Amino acid sequence: MEIPYTVQPRPDTGIYNAKVGIWLFLASEVMLFGALFSSYILLRVGAAEGYWPHGWLNIPIGTANTIVLITSSITTVMAWASLKMNQFSRFKFFHACTILLALTFVCIKSFEYHDKFTHYEITLADGRTVDGHIVEQKPDALVVSGHYVADRKEIFDLRAPGAIHKHEEITIPTAQIKKKERYGPWHHTYLAIYFTLTGLHALHVIGGAIVIGFLWGPGSKMWKIDPERFTNRIEISGLFWHFVDLVWIFLFPVLYLL
Repeated sequence: MEIPYTVQPRPDTGIYNAKVGIWLFLASEVMLFGALFSSYILLRVGAAEGYWPHGWLNIPIGTANTIVLITSSITTVMAWASLKMNQFSRFKFFHACTILLALTFVCIKSFEYHDKFTHYEITLADGRTVDGHIVEQKPDALVVSGHYVADRKEIFDLRAPGAIHKHEEITIPTAQIKKKERYGPWHHTYLAIYFTLTGLHALHVIGGAIVIGFLWGPGSKMWKIDPERFTNRIEISGLFWHFVDLVWIFLFPVLYLL
């Protein structure tokens, strides 16, 4: 039995079935990320003055990841256009580029996550705070690449005039450590929403890369059987990929720049 409207447009919508499905799916995705962005706004507005972080994320790395994702959006369009021009080998090349760029994005994001999970705020018994990365853990001491913080507010605005950016090697006796906490999602509300938003986005990138990888590999056999339907599948995967890119275009300024 042949499934209707896999290639031909539906009379009621003017587009084929798969495109109807992807637009409905993307509408639900807009509601999902819209709720999370709204949560971010409410959390930020409700934060105590001076205690909302600024400068905690690496802007050059975030910019590089933005360029990577925008470039991947271009290559997925080129892959679809290549099929429209009946150039299958060019499609394979551009789709391979999209997959490699997606993996590059995930690797860069993994580096950012690693940096946060190795970053500590250490409270000492004398009331002082040390902020930095643990270099070495000795039986009786911690060696930290960081700096002492006189006022905890200094940690939150790293863009303020006079903010400390110079790190030095500090040896802290274990007996002096009252508390140490990583910069994970439990450390601050900002990090909780950061890991939630970027983690969910990264899952979308990985999921999209898996689909694109399948269409590049085993799924590309359909090109020989039904090229028009296969081209439609590439268009659908491309629409999802553009949505993933668009979400990051909002995430980058909201989390990194504001």
